Amino acid sequence: MFDSVRDDLRATLDEIRAAGLHKPERVIDSPQSATVRVSAGGRPGEVLNFCANNYLGLADHPEVIAAAHEALDRWGYGMASVRFICGTQEVHKELEARLSAFLGQEDTILYSSCFDANGGVFETLLGPEDAVMSDALNHASIIDGIRLSKARRFRYANRDMADLEQQLKEASEGGARRKLIVTDGVFSMDGYVAPLREICDLADRYDAMVMVDDSHAVGFVGPGGRGTPELHGVMDRVDVITGTLGKALGGASGGYVAARAEIVALLRQRSRPYLFSNTLAPVIAAASLKVLDLLESAGDLREKLAENTALFRRRMTEEGFDILPGDHAIAPVMIGDAARAGRMAELLLERGVYVIGFSYPVVPQGQARIRVQLSAAHSTDDVDRAVDAFVAARAELEA
Repeated sequence: MFDSVRDDLRATLDEIRAAGLHKPERVIDSPQSATVRVSAGGRPGEVLNFCANNYLGLADHPEVIAAAHEALDRWGYGMASVRFICGTQEVHKELEARLSAFLGQEDTILYSSCFDANGGVFETLLGPEDAVMSDALNHASIIDGIRLSKARRFRYANRDMADLEQQLKEASEGGARRKLIVTDGVFSMDGYVAPLREICDLADRYDAMVMVDDSHAVGFVGPGGRGTPELHGVMDRVDVITGTLGKALGGASGGYVAARAEIVALLRQRSRPYLFSNTLAPVIAAASLKVLDLLESAGDLREKLAENTALFRRRMTEEGFDILPGDHAIAPVMIGDAARAGRMAELLLERGVYVIGFSYPVVPQGQARIRVQLSAAHSTDDVDRAVDAFVAARAELEA
C-alpha cells in the first residue's frame, strides 16, 4: 500500500521545491545568542542571528543557565507524568503564581507549549450554543484550537473594529450564550499590535469575553514588559491571556493560560492538552522563575531592544526596502515572490547574517518576506552590518 502513497508524497515534495516553498532546517552547533555557529553546506561559521524570538537575549543568560543547573540537581530531569497524577511539584505551582502576579491575572495554568494552551481553551469554554470572534491573522494554534470546539465561528478582518462589531452583532442576534473575542497581541508575521482598548470597549458593549495570545509581547512590550494589555492599559479587562516561555522569557519551551480563577479551574478539569500531556520539565519551570526575577530590572534590556528596532527600521527604510510599518521588534522585509525571498536569505547567510524567508503556507501567497527579529543582545554594529548585508544581497540578486 505505501508504495503508491510514497509516490504521491514524493510528487508533493517535488511540487513544494519547484514552487520555491521548501523550508530547509539549518543546524546550529552553538547556544542560541545574537551570534550563532551555523552549518551551511557543510561549512560551519559564525553568523549574526536575526531570526530568533530571543528578544531580550536571555536564552543564554548566565543566571538563567545557573538556575537550570541547580534545578536539575534539586528537581530532577522530568516528571514522567501528567499534573493530576504525580506530575506537580512546588516549582510548578510557584511559577503559576508568579506568572499570575506578573500578568495581573487571578490564576495561571502551565502547558507544554502555547500551541497546546491555545488548543485547550476553546473546546473547554465554548459549546455549540456559543460564538467565537477571531482575527483573520491569528496564529495557527488559535485557528486549530477553535476548530476543536463546536462553537459558532466568526472571523473579522485584521484589527478592523467595524468588522468585529458586525460579527458581534450577528452572534448576539443569533442568540449566542457566550461570546469570546480572540486576538494575537502582536501578529507574528507582521509585527502589528492589536487595538486592545477598542476590542475591550466592544466586548463591554456586547457582553463578550476577551482572549489575547501575547506570545510576541510578554517580557518586553509595555512599561513593565507585561505585554499588550499593559501597553493599552486594559490588564483588568482581558479575561484570558495565553503565552509562551519559549520567546522573550528565556526561549526554552512551555506555555500558559493566565485568566480568571474560574476559567483556570475548569481548564484543570477539562482541558485535554493539560490532562493528557506530561508536565512541563521542572528545569524549565525553575529557569523561568529566574527569568521573571530578571524582568524586574530589565528596563535597560527593553530600552536596548527598542533602540535596535528603531535603528534597523530607519536604516532599511532609508535604503529603500519595503518594511511593514510599526515599532515592534518583528520587522518584516517584504519580498513578494517566495523563491526570491528564499534566495535572498541564502545570500544573506553567505554574508554572515542568518535570516529566513517566509512563504506560503506560513504567509499568504504572494506575500513572501524575510522576518527580521531584533534582540537586546545585538549591538549597534550588529544592526548596521545586517542592513549592509541586505543592501549587498539585493544588489547581487538584481544583477
